[in-house]
Amino acid sequence: MLSESIKKLVQYGVERGITPECERIYTTNLLLDVFGESEYTEPETEYAKIDLEEVLNELLDEAVKRGIIEDSVVYRDLFDTKLMNCLMPRPAQVQKEFWDAYKEDPEKATNYFYKLSQDSNYIRRYRVKKDQKWTVDSEYGKIDITINLSKPEKDPKAIAAAKLVKSSSYPKCLLCPENEGYAGRVNHPARENHRIIPITVNDSPWGFQYSPYVYYNEHCIVFNSQHTPMKIERNTFVKLFDFVKLFPHYFLGSNADLPIVGGSILSHDHFQGGHYTFAMAKAEIEKHVTIPGYEDVEAGIVKWPLSVLRIRSKDEKRLIDLATHVLANWRSYTDEAAFIFAETDGEPHNTITPIARKVGDTFELDLTLRNNITTEENPLGVYHPHACYHHIKKENIGLIEVMGLAVLPARLKEELELLEEYILSGRDVASNEKIEKHAAWVAEFLPKYEKLDKNNIQEVLRREVGNVFVHVLEDAGVYKCTPEGRDAFMRFINTL
Repeated sequence: MLSESIKKLVQYGVERGITPECERIYTTNLLLDVFGESEYTEPETEYAKIDLEEVLNELLDEAVKRGIIEDSVVYRDLFDTKLMNCLMPRPAQVQKEFWDAYKEDPEKATNYFYKLSQDSNYIRRYRVKKDQKWTVDSEYGKIDITINLSKPEKDPKAIAAAKLVKSSSYPKCLLCPENEGYAGRVNHPARENHRIIPITVNDSPWGFQYSPYVYYNEHCIVFNSQHTPMKIERNTFVKLFDFVKLFPHYFLGSNADLPIVGGSILSHDHFQGGHYTFAMAKAEIEKHVTIPGYEDVEAGIVKWPLSVLRIRSKDEKRLIDLATHVLANWRSYTDEAAFIFAETDGEPHNTITPIARKVGDTFELDLTLRNNITTEENPLGVYHPHACYHHIKKENIGLIEVMGLAVLPARLKEELELLEEYILSGRDVASNEKIEKHAAWVAEFLPKYEKLDKNNIQEVLRREVGNVFVHVLEDAGVYKCTPEGRDAFMRFINTL
């Protein structure tokens, strides 16, 4: 059984092009060593079109049977990553292949690297495909919705074991370059099959990789090689455009650098990007503006629920200068009438979520104004999902949500299935503790629909979830899409 599974896994590596044909024996021996096995008889059966999830499960079951690992998702993930590393090319080989392809075409290089990241099981295709995804029409364009099901939940044994593990500062965080090849532990994922492409950004060493949890096509992460905190400043815009010039088919954006509106790991300077066009990028400028000293730069307010100033030029240096000017003004800007406060009790509130892209021969930069002030009425943030929407989305609105993709919690899968059942059978939603939080929402939207049945209930629920997310985005906008909101937005622009 072990010999057959090992032969199948090696065949998978050869088929996918991650293991050279000449390394079959070498790779077989590496896998035998992982199992502590010194005997091997080559199976006579020839295998093809290997199902990776299936063969890994065979090998993991064998490891459990032999007492090498415990039968839990955490230990299985640590072990199958070790197995996949036996098939993998070394980092130097990956980097050479990438840059050789880049000489022909940047897109060819990223295609190679993205495929490798999937074939190596660093991006677990069979888990990612479990994510539920749909789109919802809104007045702002097609909004993307996803219920994230690809992150496995830790079991109680692993959680208990993690508490007993000695605290470690290596790697310092999940974004540090020291993760490349790291075996992992119960409280830190294995990264032996992880590869990083070194790039130069703002004349300093950075890394380029893909997210193991791809929320959209070619979801990449670009990170500082030093473990240094995120900060939105002039160099942020320089870094964004350095990357976009390297990979003009990708966008790149940054989370904000303050809690609540940050939505990400603030301890390590990094960006997220990819080969995808979000609704925000498709949204038109609804009001063009002219900024003194930057008359040559196209600028305007975007028709979007969050407050976005889009600036465009063929010269990215002009955008860097203007963005720096906008950021400096916004950091110190207060407009009490619009409930915008630069700071309270010495705590700063204003920052920006920037997104850079290239459209044809023109550079584009979206500057999303953010503010993280809290009140007694909104303790999690005034410009944050309000309490009435927490039944769907309570988490921070970070870069991905800003652009129009709702990343919703896994709990919603079961909750929406229960809602279907309760609505169709006419049962009281409030009578089930798992879904009682949705009762007021259901009571609000049900009268809109004359007929609900098994043929349309899922579509209706998905549409209504999307509507809630649009309201969540509107909550996050510091200036609302109303005449009063636009007047207040213009008051800020007129200070530039």
